[in-house]
Formats: sequence, C-alpha cells, structure tokens
Amino acid sequence: MRMNGARMVVRALEMEGVRCVFGIPGGSVIPLYDALYDATFPHILVRHEQAAAHAADGYARASGRPGVCVCTSGPGFTNILTGLATAFLDSVPMVAITGQVSTSLLGADAFQEVDSFGASLPTVKHSILVRSAEEIPSAVRGAFELAASGRPGPVLVELPVDVQRGEGEFLWPTDEVFPNHHLKQALDLSRLEDALALLDEAERPVILAGGGTVSSGASRRLLRLAERGNIPVAVTLMGKGAFPEDHRLSLGMAGMHGTPAANTALSEADVVLAIGARFSDRTTGKVQDFAKGASLIHVDIDHAEIDKIVSCDVALVGDAALVTGLLADGAREARRDDWTERLRDLADEMPLFDSGDCSFSPGAIFEAVRRRADGHTIAVTDVGQNQMWAALHWRAGGPRTFLSSGGLGTMGFSLPAAMGASFASGEAPTICFAGDGGFLMTCQELETCARYRLPVKVVLLNNGCLGMVRQWQELFWGERYSATTHAPACDFTALASAFGVPARACDDLDGLEGALDFAFDISGPTLIECRIPQGELVMPMVPAGTALKDFMYRVRA
Repeated sequence: MRMNGARMVVRALEMEGVRCVFGIPGGSVIPLYDALYDATFPHILVRHEQAAAHAADGYARASGRPGVCVCTSGPGFTNILTGLATAFLDSVPMVAITGQVSTSLLGADAFQEVDSFGASLPTVKHSILVRSAEEIPSAVRGAFELAASGRPGPVLVELPVDVQRGEGEFLWPTDEVFPNHHLKQALDLSRLEDALALLDEAERPVILAGGGTVSSGASRRLLRLAERGNIPVAVTLMGKGAFPEDHRLSLGMAGMHGTPAANTALSEADVVLAIGARFSDRTTGKVQDFAKGASLIHVDIDHAEIDKIVSCDVALVGDAALVTGLLADGAREARRDDWTERLRDLADEMPLFDSGDCSFSPGAIFEAVRRRADGHTIAVTDVGQNQMWAALHWRAGGPRTFLSSGGLGTMGFSLPAAMGASFASGEAPTICFAGDGGFLMTCQELETCARYRLPVKVVLLNNGCLGMVRQWQELFWGERYSATTHAPACDFTALASAFGVPARACDDLDGLEGALDFAFDISGPTLIECRIPQGELVMPMVPAGTALKDFMYRVRA
C-alpha cells in the first residue's frame, strides 16, 4: 500500500494498538497532524509539550503499555526533554515522536532546528532518526519493541518534515525488528540455589521491593514468597503498591522518609533480598552503612545495576516476576516469629504522625480522602512534601495505583500524569495530590482536564511555600528561608474556575468532608484546596549523609 510518511506513522501506531496520543502541533509536524485527523485513535491536545510527555508517562505507568507523545521540532522537542528524563530514570515505556526540519537543512541552524538525536541520548533508551518514508514502519515497530522490552524506557523517533511528506510502500515488518539476541537481554540464574540457601538460613531476612516488581507484574509472586518464608517486605517509593500495605508483613516505604520499621529492618537484617531496586541514595542513606551486617541478594533485569552502587553477595539477573516466582517455588516455609513480632512492635511503638499540633494535618487529609475514594483508585503525586506524605499515609490499592516521579523528582508531574492515567483507567476517578509550588508549574493542564471532562480530582496541599526545601532550611540551614516562603498570592479556586474546573477550599476536616462530597459528586475534574500550616514537616527523616538507622522521628514535642 502506497502512502506518504505521515500516514505511515499513523498506520504504524494503529498496528501497535495505540489507544491515544498526547501532543501539540507545530510547523514540522503539520503533515503528521493532517494524517492524525483520520486516525482511529484520539489525539489529546495538551497545553505544553512537557505535559504531553508526562501524560504519556502516566498512561504507561497506569496501563503497563507504552505511552505516546508527539511534538514539533526545536522548542517543542526541548520541552519534552524533562518528561523523557522522568520516564527514563523510572524505567517507564514511552515512544516520543518529534518533528524535525527537512533533511537538506539538518545542521544548518534552520528555524526551530535543534539536535534532537544528540540532545536526547542521555534521557532515552534509544533514538531513531528516520531518513526515508520506507523506514517508518520498522522504526515505529522497533521503537515499541525497545520501549517495552527488558528494562522499559522511553524511545525517540525523529521525523524530518520532508520524510513525512515523502511517499513509499507501507510494509509492516513480519518479524521483530530487534530480536532478543540483538537486544542482548541478560539472564543469569546460576546463583539461584545460593540465594535460596541464604534465605532459608536467615534469621532476620527482609525483602526490598523496587519499581521492577511493579513493571514486571511480580506482585502476586512476591506475596507468595513473603508468606512462604514469613519474610517482612519494605518497598522503595517506586515499589509502593507492589505489596499489600495492610498485610502483617508490610513494613511500608524505606529510605530518607521511610517508616521506622522499614529502616530498622534493613539496618538489622542478616539477609536482604532486593528485587527490581536500583539502590537510589534516597533509599540507601549513607551507602557504606546500607544493610551493613547483611548478605545481599540482588535481583534485576539490567546487568548494569549489579554492584553499581551496593555490592551484592548473590546476583540474579532476569525479569523480576520470573526470578521471584522461582524463589517462591524453591523457598522453604519458615516462621521467624521473633523477628516479625519485633518489627510489628516497633511499628506500634513508633507510629506515623504529623509534626504539628493542628488537626487539619496532611495525615488526616490523606485518611479522609482514602475513606472517600475507592480502594483501587489511582493516586498520582507531585514532588516534595506532598509526595512523601502520600507515600507514608496513602494506602495504595495494588500495583500501578500509586504513580510518582522518583528518580528525577519532577515538580509539575502530577497533573499531566494524572490525565494520562485517567485515559488509561477509563471513567474511574484519578486523584492528583500536589503542593502549591509544583502545581503552578503545569496548572494550565486544568484546561485540558475540563475540555475532555476527565475525572481528575486534584487535592492541593497549600502551605504557601516550597515545603520540602523550606523543611531543609528549618532543620539544617538555621531557618534562613531563602526564596521558599511567600504570602498567599494565588486564589487557586478562582484559577481552577477560570479554567472551567469546579473548586472548593477548606481549612479544617469538616470543610474537607463537604469538599470531598462536592468533588466526587461531579463526574468531571474538580479541585480541592487544603490550606495547611506552613510549619508541617515530613517525619521520619534520615538526614543526608547518615545511615538509615539514624532517622529523626520527631523534632518537636
């Protein structure tokens, strides 16, 4: 079938089963947008290219399928770079299609030309510069293969405008463009018996479940392994939702703002089984003291992660679901009552709390929202204090129901990512938790939510400051609040209303209950502004450069 390159792109996306794409048109993608006019899937017009990338990211995290975004060349491309880096560091499958100037102008500093191929390399799994229309089918199919295979991640497809206009035969590849032997997916289970022996002999084992347990679909096998061996489970931020949070073996999140039980368990364990975790500094604390007295078993699909940050005693390289299943099958049943009871007692003795004495605290707000929402509602956080409060106080309903920017820590992530998650989940409400600082970075996407009548419920924690940086300034910088505190300058309910989103503000729990009824009785987007005290802190906290066991539990009486 003969067609132009732009129609080949659309046809290839249809062949891949794409259900929606997010983007903004521009000069170098006009031919592609002309072809999108007749596509069998919808194009979602956002208000900033960064939001298009975050929306594709949120769609992928919620669905497990690669998200797709489209942008024009030059500033359109540079605007998606933050979104590409966000997805790359969190191993999220995504395909980004960007326009480019004509091939004859490449390198000539033409209008809206930037070296997209070169600039993208640190933030993607692979970049593909397409130089003829005939290359498009294999380029698009290959991009989806690469994005979803092995350790997932974003892939860039760069389309010069003359390639979009050029014609050729659409020949869909009958075989994989990148077969497994080309992708070089590592698999090394030679130490499986050694890992099982360490687990069987352990008196104080702990499982640390990372984002790989979610992306691989390992949650059920993780539960079986933990219950069979009576092994407590801590999660990283990206692993939240991988293990039932109401389970007797659940320790909650580990790391800088981890629970006392999780951080103590990792500090006192004699064996740590890390599954799909990359040992971020926010998880390990002082890396030399991480699990210092433990034998470490590391399961990861990416061989490059083995011994990169923390040296392990036993490495198992492969898909987390596959390896976890083999460990669950081979592990012996055990009790370990003394160990599990000690950690449960510690959790009872050191419960999570709010740092202030105000009843309208973040913990109380998250509890009220959780009571009102369905147990499997997708929650998307922004970055900063709101993110850590959510990680501590929000009970995720399962894998792919708690979405957050972990590795890059991208402020402004939550609203566009919640839009993408909403398209992935259908008509069920998606909750967007945000702070006032991060929300103002992408708040224009309220208009997108209103235009598509998306059931995104924004819960805005407004403390009139850049809260996480302010917290560090209070605790470690002599209360010198440089550029972090400000008088309330934005009427968020008026802002939301101007974008067509109904909104309510509240400053106590009674007001919040009424606002929640209001928000959830409306089928489309809504915003609830919760005005909380500026001095609320995220606790516990491991100060930078210290070990997990040295966490601060409270700093005020």
